Amino acid sequence: MSKLSEQLLSGTTHGVLPKAKLVLEDGTVFEGEAPAARGEVFGEICFNTSLVGYLEVLSDPSYAGQIITMTYPQIGNYGINPDDLQRDTLALRGFAVHDMCAVPSNWRSTQSLPEFLTERGVVVISGIDTRALTKHVRDFGAQRAVLSTEDLDTESLLAKVRASQSIVGVNLAETVSCTESYHFDPASYGASQAFALSEPEAPRHKVVAYDCGAKDSILAGLARVGCDVTVVPWDTPAEEVLAADPDGIFLSNGPGDPEAVEGTYNQVRKLIGKKPIFGICLGHQMISKAAGASIEKLKFGHRGGNQPVMNLLTGRVEITAQNHGFGLLFDSLGPLVPELSGGFTEHQTDLRFWTERHIAPVVESAEFGRIQLTHVNLNDGTAEGIRFLDHPVFSVQYHPEANPGPTDAHYLFTAFARLMDGDESYLDIDIAKDRLAGWNFASEEGEVRA
Repeated sequence: MSKLSEQLLSGTTHGVLPKAKLVLEDGTVFEGEAPAARGEVFGEICFNTSLVGYLEVLSDPSYAGQIITMTYPQIGNYGINPDDLQRDTLALRGFAVHDMCAVPSNWRSTQSLPEFLTERGVVVISGIDTRALTKHVRDFGAQRAVLSTEDLDTESLLAKVRASQSIVGVNLAETVSCTESYHFDPASYGASQAFALSEPEAPRHKVVAYDCGAKDSILAGLARVGCDVTVVPWDTPAEEVLAADPDGIFLSNGPGDPEAVEGTYNQVRKLIGKKPIFGICLGHQMISKAAGASIEKLKFGHRGGNQPVMNLLTGRVEITAQNHGFGLLFDSLGPLVPELSGGFTEHQTDLRFWTERHIAPVVESAEFGRIQLTHVNLNDGTAEGIRFLDHPVFSVQYHPEANPGPTDAHYLFTAFARLMDGDESYLDIDIAKDRLAGWNFASEEGEVRA
């Protein structure tokens, strides 16, 4: 940069920033600036396709061990509102953006994103071509990366990143779970959102939630459909949970490789058939593992608020919010039951086969009986949801709380409440009606509320 450029920038809100460098393990290099904390961090590079909701993304514990890039180019425009935080602490390793706004404009904002990230010690690189980075990850897969403001030598950084630890085989859920149980107070989350929300249902179901990295908005989603939620650590013994005599058990989202979270799925195996169970994201994988399934590492994962998923039971398509890098291999749960699978006897690698035929296939698992595929990702044909036909258990790979993202899948919280009520048709819900039920768009004395 020339001296004239530095002089011009020094008089703007952008300012003259230190240099930063992002190096991927395959040798790809991105050079930019450091608008937040200084340092050197290692993690798996991944991309999120959400247009808004950067604070919810940054504070999602499921990003533990990862460096996130946003595909949307301008980040930070509406600043920071602490009410939108999903957890008080940030678990991500680093952040990569094209352009970070230093002067936000929004009535809910309390500070700028660069200030917030600097206070939280998050290393950021800005001024890079995030579209090129996203396309590279999409084409060549998720991989280890290093982000540094301290060492700008490419060869040095490349050697470091190739010697760094992969997230495969690491129990990251343990690092973001609570250390002791607590009661979730729904009033503690999202006070400034109350103007748009209808009153939650009165508590009528006692639920124990396994915290594998739970987002507060997910716990709030449970509370809003009448759940009194007690949160417990990721490895809480099944016997201790059953001794509390809950009406239902919830398995939360969380980061990393599900194979490494034996402390949870071994407990789930003991809980299936004892109480109604609902799992999302990592919780879905914990239920799958408990049933003996295999899990695959996806090429670049599903992260963002625009993932189309078909509900095979209704034929409805939901636009969903997702954040995961691993997925269930449905065929590993057991052989197909032909009479419940449209007469088909052979498994399909691309599960869109079933969406085209409007069939929700059923397998026979070795331990827990019949398990049905309920949801399929329409982008790549991977499994997005299952339910047990012989036990009160169901799960989805995506996030029904929609923070950030659409509210199409909010009905799944209602479905869990109905499952605890003993309703066998618990998933038979008008999702459009349910989606609007939680919002206060009604008028008082003829005035429309925004």
